Amino acid sequence: MRRHVVPAWAGALAGFVAGAVALGVAQLVAAVVRPEAFPVVAVGDAVVDLSPAPVKDWAIATFGENDKTVLVAGVLVLLAAAAAGLGVLAARRIGYGQAGLAAFAVIGVWAVLTRPDAGPADVLPTVAGLGVGIWALGLLVRRAYTTADGPAGDGPAGDGPAGGGPSEWPTVHGPEMAFDRRRLLVGAAGGAVVAGASTILGRAWSGSEAIDAARGGLVLPKAATPAAPLPQGVDFRLNGLTPFVTKNRDFYRVDTALILPRIDPTEWRLRIHGMVDRPIELTYADLLKRPLTEADVTLTCVSNEVGGDLAGNARWLGVPLAAILREAGVQSAADMLLSTSDDGWTCGTPVDVVMDGRNALLAVGMNGEPLPLTHGFPVRQVVPGLYGYVSATKWVVDIKVTRFDRDEAYWTPRGWSAKGPIKTQSRIDLPRDRAKVAAGRTTIAGVAWAQHTGVDAVEVRVDGGAWQQARLAQAPTADTWRQWALDWQATPGEHTIQVRATDAAGRTQTEQKAPVAPDGASGWHTISVRVG
Repeated sequence: MRRHVVPAWAGALAGFVAGAVALGVAQLVAAVVRPEAFPVVAVGDAVVDLSPAPVKDWAIATFGENDKTVLVAGVLVLLAAAAAGLGVLAARRIGYGQAGLAAFAVIGVWAVLTRPDAGPADVLPTVAGLGVGIWALGLLVRRAYTTADGPAGDGPAGDGPAGGGPSEWPTVHGPEMAFDRRRLLVGAAGGAVVAGASTILGRAWSGSEAIDAARGGLVLPKAATPAAPLPQGVDFRLNGLTPFVTKNRDFYRVDTALILPRIDPTEWRLRIHGMVDRPIELTYADLLKRPLTEADVTLTCVSNEVGGDLAGNARWLGVPLAAILREAGVQSAADMLLSTSDDGWTCGTPVDVVMDGRNALLAVGMNGEPLPLTHGFPVRQVVPGLYGYVSATKWVVDIKVTRFDRDEAYWTPRGWSAKGPIKTQSRIDLPRDRAKVAAGRTTIAGVAWAQHTGVDAVEVRVDGGAWQQARLAQAPTADTWRQWALDWQATPGEHTIQVRATDAAGRTQTEQKAPVAPDGASGWHTISVRVG
């Protein structure tokens, strides 16, 4: 009997398509169970949780808000490569390919079950994907062969490829084995259609459209305590200078959620419990019935490098968190709020900061509209003066009143400080680093922040010379950043520009450089420009 071995590219194609079908079916089933049970998301979450802090810092610094997209894409690329390799093996012995798919399914099941809120049903998408993937791989490998008696699987010797590779085919009939390109490509095209349709349906059924509709239909009540109109002169309106108000679509996003929690506001609940006299459970309707407060607050991520853009300013609408905690009766020994997101992420916030009179909110609105999904819809925390990892829980569903010596939030055991007050920072937006600048009068400008203290002065120096006082834009409160600008007579050559800020308490931003871990970066933002 002559055996014509299937080309490697054909085996790789069969494996790739079978893997795509498996993932498409898994996503479809996950839409029924819950989107977080999709194994790619679960594996990505596990990678995030297990990665050392320096790796996370590098990912955020390198990819910014695209870090999650890059991670998911990386997982998919690895799965595609592995599936193609398994297809090559399966073309020779189908059991090898099936065993490989099962091994990846085991990893998927492990990742799904190790999620904080995992349930037994969460394994169904992975198991369903495995079963369909094994079937699709066998079908495609079988279609890759033909015999003198007809296509493999249709003649007397046709059961061979379904149960093994050509080395396992029975020899009693002795047909010639040949590679059938056409039948494989037709089968692969069919598999691609199944994979694509399953993926599209899975995304459509994931509930995203319903949540988008629910959000779009919301009309938030007016604030009982509205923010004052922004003062004249709050924004210099210079081309290239960060605007005072960050549009929702431009607001930075840093969190650990690979798939956005999609919470129906009618089903949202917030439980406040722990070291309180009267535990409270609130619905979204309960929250909106309370007096709402508007506040202009700048948020900053602890992963923001000196000069980085992981900061944004918005007008938030929400219920004062302190008022709810007073109703619950926080016990005197408590010093921490352990808040939990719908996706299981946790955050530790100092009780005294929330209760000291600042506008710490359970926010429902952002810049005049309900919170975007990416920023915590339907409800999130906003606490001025603290980095986001200890204050700004998105999709918040649980607040446990406790103590720092009893509980730890997500980032603390990973090497970050427990309380995270924001450090005074200033940033040069104009001109850009390494920009070419025309000689003559030009404007150096940027933003500075020192939440919840306020910025009192910004100074700029060129080439290590004397510090020059920049003019400051207005700021409505101490909780927002502040624009600054300085006119400079630029002379030809290479120049180094530095900036530093002084807060309203008289503390000048330190020159000493520090990395983002464990409690935020420090140092003066320094850029170089060429004038000519």
